[in-house]
Amino acid sequence: MWVIPGHNQTWVSEFILLGFSSDPTTNRILFTVFLLIYLSSVLGNGIIILLICLDTHLHTPMYFFLCILAMLDMAYVTTTMPQMLVHLLAHSKTISFAGCWMQMYLFGALALTECILFVVMAYDRYVAICYPLHYTVTLNWGLCIRLTAGSLVCGFLSALLHTFFTMSLPYCGPNKVNHYFCEGPAVLSLACMDIHLIEMVDHALSVFMILTPISLILASYIHIVMTVLRIKSSQARCKAFSTCASHLIVVTFFYGPSSYIYMRPNSSFSPERDKQISLFYNAFTALLNPIVYSLRNKDIKRAFLKAMAHGRVD
Repeated sequence: MWVIPGHNQTWVSEFILLGFSSDPTTNRILFTVFLLIYLSSVLGNGIIILLICLDTHLHTPMYFFLCILAMLDMAYVTTTMPQMLVHLLAHSKTISFAGCWMQMYLFGALALTECILFVVMAYDRYVAICYPLHYTVTLNWGLCIRLTAGSLVCGFLSALLHTFFTMSLPYCGPNKVNHYFCEGPAVLSLACMDIHLIEMVDHALSVFMILTPISLILASYIHIVMTVLRIKSSQARCKAFSTCASHLIVVTFFYGPSSYIYMRPNSSFSPERDKQISLFYNAFTALLNPIVYSLRNKDIKRAFLKAMAHGRVD
């Protein structure tokens, strides 16, 4: 704690992350499980990035956005998992105030960027299926880069405002965060002031930042479904739906748990349940994305088999 000169008030200089359990045996088991999840996530996303970069057949807008998603997933899971792994084995589970601030910001920035990127990927599928003859003209490389840059700027600026708003509140104790990382709602509950109004504003902003991308994605897929249903060939319809299935799966696994955490009423707050649910959009989504896209995507599988057979991708 910091003691402010001339005042009797103390201010938090570090937080204690309680994690999942205080039992050493349980923590060792969790360490093994989460280490495997983390390494698999990094390896899986790294392979997808490598294949897309090296195989010229994958140099299309769809795979460009998939490559950006894989990069975001690697960075996203790295903001929380390594520290959680250390805390599972270490006696001390503290994180400095500045470290908590930075972790909350990076986690929020990458999560919001991913939210927006999912909208961009839905738009990519919308143009490819609804306007296939104009696809390469509409989604040119200049627009792809601008959409990616715009997603990053919006994500990092929005997270900066949200994090500054949360961490500028007075924290004078207690400093035990009932979570495995510095997630906004868990830290906000420790502020030494009446946060009822602040929670209402924060909840409204969270709902807006989640519902807006979901609405845009739904609008894109409504147009896609209407277009696909007009296709006479059943084989062409199946192919069109197949190209969208992977995106819909990862969107569901990402938005489902995050919507529950950030859009549910404050009265239903449950730290233990929230910690478990947050693993889905934090750790498991980063692991799921490369599995879904590699198992369901013929181009990715073909590039991988070529790499294994020849030791390189032509």
